[in-house]
Order: sequence, then C-alpha cells, then structure tokens
Amino acid sequence: MGTNNSRQDGQTYSDGQARGIRPSVPHLASAHTDHDEPEVQGDFYQPAEPNVRTRLLDAENWDQSTGCGSENCGHGTFSPRPQSPEREYRSYGSIGSETTQEGFGERILNVEANSSQGLLGNSGADEMLRREGPKMSTTGFLAERHGLKNSRLMYIAYYVPFLNWIRQYRWHFLRGDLIAALTMASFYIPMSLSYASNLGHVPPINGLYSFVFNPLIYAFLGSCPLMVVGPEAAGSLLTGQVVRENINKGQIHDKDGHLSAEVAGIVTSMAGAVILAAGIFRLGFLDNVLSRPFLRGFISAIGIVIFIDQLIPEMGLDALANHAGGVAHGSCVEKAVFIVQNIARAHGPTCAVSFGAFGIIMVCREIKQRLQPRYPGVAYVPDRFLVVVLSAIFAWKFDWEGKGVDVLGNIQSRGRPFQVHWPLSFTHLKYSSDAFSTAFIIALLGFFESSVAAKSLPSAESVGGVKNITLSANRELVALGVANIAGGLFMSLPAFGGYGRSKVNASTGGKTPMSSIFLSIITLICILFLLPYFYYIPKGVLCAMISVVAYSLLEEAPSDILFFWRIRGWSELLLMMLIFAATVFWNLKIGIAVGIGLSLLRVIRHSTRPRIQILGRVPGTTDKFENAEAFLGDGRALEFIEGCLIVKIPEPLTFANTGDLKTRLKRLEDHGTNEAHPALPRVRKEEHNKNLIFDVHGVTSLDGAGAQVLHDIVKSYRDKDVRVFFCRVPSERSEVWRLFVASGIVELCGGRAHFVANVEEALKMTEIESLTEEFGTGHDDLVDGLRHEHGEGDPSHDRRMTVA
Repeated sequence: MGTNNSRQDGQTYSDGQARGIRPSVPHLASAHTDHDEPEVQGDFYQPAEPNVRTRLLDAENWDQSTGCGSENCGHGTFSPRPQSPEREYRSYGSIGSETTQEGFGERILNVEANSSQGLLGNSGADEMLRREGPKMSTTGFLAERHGLKNSRLMYIAYYVPFLNWIRQYRWHFLRGDLIAALTMASFYIPMSLSYASNLGHVPPINGLYSFVFNPLIYAFLGSCPLMVVGPEAAGSLLTGQVVRENINKGQIHDKDGHLSAEVAGIVTSMAGAVILAAGIFRLGFLDNVLSRPFLRGFISAIGIVIFIDQLIPEMGLDALANHAGGVAHGSCVEKAVFIVQNIARAHGPTCAVSFGAFGIIMVCREIKQRLQPRYPGVAYVPDRFLVVVLSAIFAWKFDWEGKGVDVLGNIQSRGRPFQVHWPLSFTHLKYSSDAFSTAFIIALLGFFESSVAAKSLPSAESVGGVKNITLSANRELVALGVANIAGGLFMSLPAFGGYGRSKVNASTGGKTPMSSIFLSIITLICILFLLPYFYYIPKGVLCAMISVVAYSLLEEAPSDILFFWRIRGWSELLLMMLIFAATVFWNLKIGIAVGIGLSLLRVIRHSTRPRIQILGRVPGTTDKFENAEAFLGDGRALEFIEGCLIVKIPEPLTFANTGDLKTRLKRLEDHGTNEAHPALPRVRKEEHNKNLIFDVHGVTSLDGAGAQVLHDIVKSYRDKDVRVFFCRVPSERSEVWRLFVASGIVELCGGRAHFVANVEEALKMTEIESLTEEFGTGHDDLVDGLRHEHGEGDPSHDRRMTVA
C-alpha cells in the first residue's frame, strides 16, 4: 500500500483511505452532494461524481457497470447492489450537477419538475435542481424543448381521444369499419332484444337503446379504439333482479313495462355515476382487486343461472312458473327443481323451435371455429342473424303464434321513442335503495370485464388503424361512466366493453372507433324504421341465443379448474367453489358479496403482512448477503455474524403493514426465522442481538403511522442497550429521510454515523463501537488500528457463525 492508491478512473485516495477499510462517512450514505469537486468531511475523502460519458469510457465492461448481467449484478438481496465509494454515484439517468449534464448523447437541462420523480425515477428526481424563472412541470419543459407550442390541445386530445383519431381517419378505413359494424349489428341487435326481454325484464326496445348511445359516446371518450360497448348478460341479469324485487314488493306491476324501464334506467345511471366517480378520483387500479378465481367462480355461476333461467321459457313453462308460488323469482335451485317436476307439461312446438334454434347456432359456432383458421372469411357469416330472420319468417308464414308459440310482439315504445327520463326524481327514491347496491356491483363487474377486453385486444396501430392512442384505466372509467349516465337517461340497460363483441369487431375489419359510431347509426335506423318487422321473432329463439351465451361463460371453467388443481392452488379453488355455491344456491347479490368480501380479505391479509427477512453473509464474500430462509447456495451455508441481527425490510412501511412488525422482529430475535411457531421457546441466544442492522433499501415510502411504529421499535432496542444501524436509506431529499429526522429516529440511533451505505459498512461500525466500549480507544486511533490489521479489507477479522 503506497502513499496513494491509484484507481481505475484516475482518482486517488490518501494513504489512509484504502478501499474496504474505513466505515462509511458519518452522514446519510445515499444523500449525494451537489458539487463537482471532491469534498472532505472529517478525514474521509468523497470523490467527484462522474458523468455518464466518463463512466462508460472508464468501465471495462459498461454493461457490468450498470450492475446488471454480470457476477457483480445487484439484483437479489441488494437491488441495485450498494456501490463502493468510488462508484457511489454511478447510475443511469442521474442528474447531479448545477450545470448541464451529458446524458445518452444529448445535454439535459436541469429543471425543477413537479412530476420529475415519475419521469426520471428516485435518483433523478432527488438530484433535479432549480432553474431560473417560474416553476415548470416536466411535461411542459419537454414540450417546450421539442417545439410543441400548443400544449393545451395536446391535453385535450389526450382526454378526448376523438380529437386525436378523427384527424388520422382515412377513406380506406371506411370499408372495414362499415363491414364490422354491419356484422356486429346482425349478431348483437337480436342479442340486445334477448337481454332486455328475458334477463332485464324490460321492453325489448330498451335493449336497443344500449347500442344507440353507449357505443357512440365511448367512441368519443374511450381509449381502446377496437373495443365496442353494449349490454352484457351479467349486467342485464343483475338489472332484472332489481326489477323483479320491486315487482315482488308490489311497487311496480308485472305488466308495466314503462315503469320497469324507469327502474332499469335508475340502475344504469347509478352504475355510470359510480364508475365515473372512480375515474375522476383515479381509481383505475381497482381492476386488480378482483382475482381470476373470483371472476371465474362468479361468471361460471352466472352461466348456470342464465342457462336454467332460460329453460323455463324455452319449454313454454313461463306462464306456469308465474303461478307456482314465486318460482319465477326464486333461486337457481328452485327453478331447476320446478323444471324437473313439470317437464311433462312442456309445450311441444315451443320446445322444438327453441332447442332447434339452439342446436343450429351451436353447430354453426363449432363449424366456424374449425374453419376460421383456414378460411378467415367465415367470421363474416351472420349465422345468428339468419336464424332470427328465418324463424320470424316461418312464424309469420306458418302462424306459430296461433299454435301457442310466444312471439316478441309489438315492441314500439309508448309514445315517441327516445324519451328522456330523469332517473333521480323524488318519486323514484323508493327504488334507489335496492338499485344502488346492485349498481355498484354492475359497475365493478362491468369495468373489470371491459379492462380484460381492452388489455386482450390488439392495438389499433398493429392492425393498420389509428396511432398514438394510449390505453388508460382512468380514462376508461370516465368514458364508460359518461356513456352509462347518458344511457340511463333513456332507460337503457347497463353497457360495458365485451371481449367477444370487440373480437368480432377486430376480426371483421374494424380499425377505428368509427365502427362503433356506425353500429349506433344502424341500431338507430332499426328503431326508427324496422321495429314492426320484429313482431314475429319467437321468444324461444331469443332465449336459445341467451343459452349459447351461457354456455360460452362455462367453457373456460374446466381449464381454470385444472390449472389450479395442477399447481395445487387450493385457496383459489376454495374461493371459486364458495362463490359458485353462494350464487347458485342463494342469489347473485349474495354470491358477489361473498366473492368481494373474500377477495378483499385476501388483499388486506397480503398487504398487512410485513415481509421482513433475516440476512446471512455468503461465505467467501464481504458484501453479499442473502435471505437466510430462502438461500439455497449450491449446498453451501450462510454465515450469521456473531452479535448482529441483520434484518431487511423490502417494502414501503405504512399503517397497514407496521402493526405486526414488532411481533415479527421479536420472532427473528428469538428463533432466527419467521417460519417458527411462536409457541417455540427461545432458541437464539440474546447476545447475538446486541447489534441490529436494518437494510431499508426497499422502504421507498413511509407514512406517519409507520414512522411512529418504527420510532417505538428503535426506542425499545435502545432502552435495552442494543445498537441500531440503518443502511441504504433514501436520500436526504426524500420524504422517508425527512420522517426519520422529524420523528427522532436518527437521534435515537446515535446520529448520522449509524446511517451507512451498505451492510458491510454497518458491520464494521458495530466492530468499531464494540472495541471502543471495550478498550475505551478513540475513534480515529481505532480506525488506524483496524486499517493496519486488515490491510486491504481482509474479512478474516469478522466474528462469524456458520449456519446450515
């Protein structure tokens, strides 16, 4: 060791500053200075910060210098790995100078940015400095720098995507959008009639209204160009439950279609208001709350409920069910028992028409699925539309109505069409209590289904459509909310995005939201001019189409069940079965209440459990520490440092997950693992807990409640004369460090000297303080003695215990 030890980047240390010898500077290790010149604090040397260019030139392997892809990679216990002092400042994207910085081939001006943390990450945001003049957001700065003068129009086009895609619209898009709209209309206009009359218990025309207003409004505000919104089976069924409950209470008459439609409009408007409020308050992340097992269990149950529910009109037993002690409004099990008991009373012609239509549709569906990979054009064949048209012609030609087959009849709206009804008038407050809870469930399910559809569809750009329209969960909430509020004014059914309908749109040539606008126009033409031709459509055929939908809801259940069985996901299977049983044996509300309750309990349980780890050192190293409970190590053992308990906290600390932190720390002290049952007596010696080292690199955020609990923990340890050290604390500019100082944690630990760069330095600090207490040696003399003994940082002096 000479007077000066040279470094690869040309910087030198003084004689006493060899690497791996001295402990960290007695200030927050990750709080970087803002000066280009070396800084001396005490007798410790701080190197100047290299910029990106010099770092890339100096590093032997520039990719390794990022800490990724090499044996020095920082992923794992330390992510990123704490750097040695001479590399402490190296990271992509950091801005740490008061002048301009070179970054990836261009010079970047420093600017105080309100949203800089989201753009540059924590390190960049922490080092972002001020610029002369008024404050400017990162977006505003970048827009100005790249010559975007009309930034206001940029924001408007983002929140109203119509202004973005309409400027990109070209004539060659027209053919595909129009064909897609015609194909969807042939499939889903008859479906909307079925949803309204058979599931929603409202006049069929109100189902058509859902295809007039909702797709049109979504085309203006939605952020998924290929998605088409419309009524769905689950939402229609839940709306029908509210209508039936009010019929049972005697608040509306069973034959009063207009009042039933008003109740449906209240439900639709409330669902729209709920989902709009969620969008305004940026709650788009809620689509992650409902798990796949929850959705599968509930949707499978809905499929069973719909299938059995449709069997009654398909067999011509609906009139008998209305007089059989409320079976028509009973549970799925009650209806199944009723069907078995009265199967001999089924109406023959109705059964023939219904089951014949069901069989034809299923055969056509299977043929199309088999042929479509080789002949994509078969997707354009409107088989369901043809079944509906032919059945209506046969009903008219052969007088099926006179033979007892129920037909749709006159579906003209009372008075003029498109009457506006204010859903929250005082006369309808008596319906609101039943409507709100159901509307909340409809909103939650509808948004979840729309989110799944939007994420599953290809982007419009990938199919040669419009560009630069980014999917946003919050904007989806706003678009769906506004669409359903508008639909509720016209007493339509709730309408959300559907994967099947949107897939038809994409596969039949749709490239822009104009296909949704064309679908609205076609539906409007049907309402104004074609309603008389719907008179002879047999209700059994519409029920058969609903049964096909119910079958499709059940199709994916076996594969999901087998998947969770194969991976032994017993909790997921149990959740699925509980939701299924509650829905089938009771009703939809009970089923979804059980599902949401269990899902929230799982989320809360997951979020409130602190994931602290006890760390051990990898043998033969000085700076590699791994989770002792998960380490495999190729047959090797980890080393526990005598007298030290090293604890890693890999997540933010909030009021939710700090409540149990004391208990879990106590378990680590007593047993050395969180896996041990608390009934086990203490097996870890108390002298091994004289020094407690917290690795808090994962604590990227901290709230007041978490700071209070952490303060109490540190105080309890200090009261027992346990030395407490923290390593890898966020920078001094962060809210975490501010709370550490304001709460008194820094002072309790013994000052900034107990906040170091990494675990290795914390271990050296524990050794220094132990020897200081033992021999009464001054700090500087002890450091010189340790330097002389260790040479270049020989780890042999560390006290260690090897554990299997």
